[in-house]
Amino acid sequence: MTGIPFGVTDWASVPVTEHPGVSGTALWRTRHFGELRVRQVEYTPGYLADHWCSKGHILLVLEGELITELADGRVFTLTPGLSYQVADQAEPHRSRTDTGAKLFIVD
Repeated sequence: MTGIPFGVTDWASVPVTEHPGVSGTALWRTRHFGELRVRQVEYTPGYLADHWCSKGHILLVLEGELITELADGRVFTLTPGLSYQVADQAEPHRSRTDTGAKLFIVD
């Protein structure tokens, strides 16, 4: 990371954008720092992503429970304090949650 001066983000003041899934909704608060996209994301209960994602992420679960499915059939359940990382074009994945989840994502 280069060219990013020190700063503080008040995530509550970042505008929310809605992204519907197959079911449920993802609520994104997004900041851009050069080529980095940094997001606080909330999934409503019953959320299921509408696509398999091939973008790389570093993702930390802040609240709730996130179920991450990989296209090869593996499934991972993440709870607060757990994270995952995956590179661009490495392993297609998608998210779902039964109960809702709040995440911090850098990509």
